[in-house]
Amino acid sequence: MRKIILLFSLSIFISSCVSTRSTLKNVDDSAPDLVLTPNNTFDIKLFSTDKKYGYDKDYPINIFFQTSKTEVNQERFLNALAGPKGEKITYTKLESCCPFPTKRSEMGAGFLDVYELQWEGQKKPIVLYLNIYEKGILMVPMGLRLRDK
Repeated sequence: MRKIILLFSLSIFISSCVSTRSTLKNVDDSAPDLVLTPNNTFDIKLFSTDKKYGYDKDYPINIFFQTSKTEVNQERFLNALAGPKGEKITYTKLESCCPFPTKRSEMGAGFLDVYELQWEGQKKPIVLYLNIYEKGILMVPMGLRLRDK
């Protein structure tokens, strides 16, 4: 009986670790490398017209990880943004979630980082999903703008 329970537990463990296909819809390995501005934010030229971009875990903002400090590129992206009327934003990392398979991690899996953005006069904070493991075209999510330089 003990062997049956052990085998059953082992089979559940193994099946739960099997990688699945990624649900990420906007990965683009041919996306250009990110460029920094003199104030150490990303030089973003495009504005998304997709309501899901950044707001949906399947359409995260892909800011490919290229540094040993994991949050540097997230800060470079978020510090480039402003509220819808140019308001200064503040942000807080809420959690890491939503594992997905990736070849760019020693574990073979990556996680999305979830950030809450706020600005003065805002009724409800917004939540953005950021991905440091994959590349994609970097854009400003709908409802936000670029910070004045």
